[in-house]
Amino acid sequence: MLLSPGTSATPEQNFSWNYERAFTAQHRPFCDVTMPHHTLGDIQVAGEYLVYAIRTMHAMAGRRVAVLGHSQGGMSMRWALRFWPDTRPMVDDIIGMAPDNHGTSAGGACQEGTTSCVPADWQQADTSHFIAALNSRTETFRGISYTNVFTHTDEEVKPSDSVATASASLRTGAGRITNVATQDLCPADTYEHNLMGTVDPVTYALVMDALTHDGPAVPSRVPTAVCGEVYQPGIDPANPQNYLQPVQLAPAIVSIVVPGTNLVGAPETPREPALRCYVFARGC
Repeated sequence: MLLSPGTSATPEQNFSWNYERAFTAQHRPFCDVTMPHHTLGDIQVAGEYLVYAIRTMHAMAGRRVAVLGHSQGGMSMRWALRFWPDTRPMVDDIIGMAPDNHGTSAGGACQEGTTSCVPADWQQADTSHFIAALNSRTETFRGISYTNVFTHTDEEVKPSDSVATASASLRTGAGRITNVATQDLCPADTYEHNLMGTVDPVTYALVMDALTHDGPAVPSRVPTAVCGEVYQPGIDPANPQNYLQPVQLAPAIVSIVVPGTNLVGAPETPREPALRCYVFARGC
């Protein structure tokens, strides 16, 4: 397992108090990747970190790896697959929790010529050049299984109203794809963007279904009993780390939502970073 954190998060803040504890109990080997600038920097650079991580883990394990990511981390690994074809045979599963595969229509606080924002803000707008490049030609690749879990109550990644229109959903290419909302299994599930990638038992059940079967998750295999659970395995409500890690995210989150306010030292730019030369047909 390779764990990829969401925008503003370190792996510790995103995964140490939930998924890493669950995987440790399962004796499931995992690594995580720490992005520059609290995952607020240029996502093209984050994609290159993922390339290195995939290659390193594949060499260490001697077998294909699965990549699990939350929010930006559920989308950015696709940059590695899109522009470094050698990584595709190294990856078995791509699992995104609230991934913004097509950017987001929410927000709009970053306005070119008016504000400065962290690079990841510009790049995750649904109209960005980054998102267009990410989804160019094809969204998925043969031999890889894609599980995209989202919630209708997502306040950050929009649209999220239906599988057909959700930003999280992937629709093209030769990969095996499951796009599913948590409410498709449990209509009363109310966990929003951040909680679904950290504590939601429904999301966890879909993640584990993908990891324990060939291909992407199949929602019908998930038992309905999960709808009555409050936390996913790995969560210890009595452990202070459950609360300290999310609280430590606050300064970085402020740096996302308030243009010109930078509390974690991430660079700010007046416009979206230019696409790297390797993105274009003419190359470098």
